[in-house]
Amino acid sequence: MRISVIAVGTRMPAWVEQGVTEYSKRLPREIKLVWREIALAKRGKDAVAAALCAAEGEQMLKAVAPGERVVALDVQGKRLSTPALAEQLQAWQMSGDNYNILIGGPDGLSPACLARADMCWSLSDLTLPHPLVRVLLAEQLYRAWTITVNHPYHRA
Repeated sequence: MRISVIAVGTRMPAWVEQGVTEYSKRLPREIKLVWREIALAKRGKDAVAAALCAAEGEQMLKAVAPGERVVALDVQGKRLSTPALAEQLQAWQMSGDNYNILIGGPDGLSPACLARADMCWSLSDLTLPHPLVRVLLAEQLYRAWTITVNHPYHRA
């Protein structure tokens, strides 16, 4: 199974790249975590947030292959505990499908991205900076996998 994280924003700080790389490489070959960055839409003083969000969403959806599943990270999405995420990860593995997790830009995800999503997931009720979301997501996917194989990394 491949999980592609499609995120708006480029040029992340080194600590983000290091964190994402570390947790991605810890996952087994059966779960390939791929990172794709979409450039922010050009922002100017006359820019309209909805138009910027729509442009970014269009680029994100172009990166999703036909027939693949989409999970949108959205504050209004379903909240999962880490054990519940582990169950979800197992279900994804059993489905045999590839998954795409969408991380929106400063204005969130476009309505088109949310409509295309098979699932909306909220990492937290808190507003998190996009660089931190990437590291948090990678760590939680790794932690969920460790639960599924009874690895000692996760101690409840």
